[in-house]
Amino acid sequence: MITKRTLLITGGAGFIGSHVVRRFVKKYPDYKIVNADKLTYAGNLGNLTDIEHEPNYYFRRIDIVDKQAVNTLFSEFGFDGVIHLAAESHVDRSITSPDEFIQTNIIGTVNLLTAFRDAIPGSDARKLFYHISTDEVYGSLEHGGYFTEQTAYDPRSPYSASKASSDHMVRAFGNTYNLPFVISNCSNNFGPNQFPEKLIPLTINNIKTSKVIPVYGKGENIRDWLYVEDHASAIDIIFHNGQPGHTYNVGGDNERKNIDLVHLLCCIMDEKLGRALGSSEKLITFVTDRAGHDLRYAIDSSKIRKELGWKPSVSFEQGMRMTVDWYLANEKWLEAIVSGAYSKYYEKMYGNRGPSVKK
Repeated sequence: MITKRTLLITGGAGFIGSHVVRRFVKKYPDYKIVNADKLTYAGNLGNLTDIEHEPNYYFRRIDIVDKQAVNTLFSEFGFDGVIHLAAESHVDRSITSPDEFIQTNIIGTVNLLTAFRDAIPGSDARKLFYHISTDEVYGSLEHGGYFTEQTAYDPRSPYSASKASSDHMVRAFGNTYNLPFVISNCSNNFGPNQFPEKLIPLTINNIKTSKVIPVYGKGENIRDWLYVEDHASAIDIIFHNGQPGHTYNVGGDNERKNIDLVHLLCCIMDEKLGRALGSSEKLITFVTDRAGHDLRYAIDSSKIRKELGWKPSVSFEQGMRMTVDWYLANEKWLEAIVSGAYSKYYEKMYGNRGPSVKK
């Protein structure tokens, strides 16, 4: 029997958040799901048009840095659970504008923790604050080993440092105020609805419009890739079955060099667009590496697999093909999301090459 609950999902209009909101709204019709999002450049309510009229779905536009707005939201709904995804998340942006990451990722998280501590009776057994974090808090691996839940934190960018700080604050509230919490640290996500500043949608978009594909350094950096729907299913399982006070690493077991990933996308896109095999690879352009670029991330997700029975359901190449198909079928979504502000940002990051889709 499913117990009725009132959940706050922050950042629910973003890439990962929208998949989580959709899953919870559809799977748990007796839950009241409140999506709170500031709707920054990466937040898009167009990601949720299919569920926006569902009776158990509510949207509130707030900035979690605004303490009063957060307190008012908690007073309105009386949440017994929080799934906290709202964050500034792009490493490049953290290098150029670190203050925004400190405000949203640290101050915003503390505002949510404080409101949850004060608004919900400690005796409520359903009470849980679930904080979604990143594998980047662990730093950089060389060519051996994996991040585990016991790996010491060693953040290397303003983004990862701000997420590490928010992780520490969640644990501090748990220890100091006996606030029930769980934390998960995930590897790189990919799939539908991802903002086209990230490597995979940027590459798909640039191949489609025959623009150069910028690749940092020599493309030797390695990431573990997780299909976003598999991440949403892990969040569901952790929220309902995870042990309070525990951390769970969530990875796809799909390590790839950036350059190998780009070559795969070139092959898939050439096939989908009916181009000569290898023609898109001519668009690859190596650009100056970014400051503090971590070499390798790799997740050991054996804990969530053994204790909670979760595992990825989508293979890497299957997920890549599904992702390509989605972007090719949703040109209007892409045209709507790419703004003039993004154009200026793109040029700042990669030079005068312009984004692939104009307003």
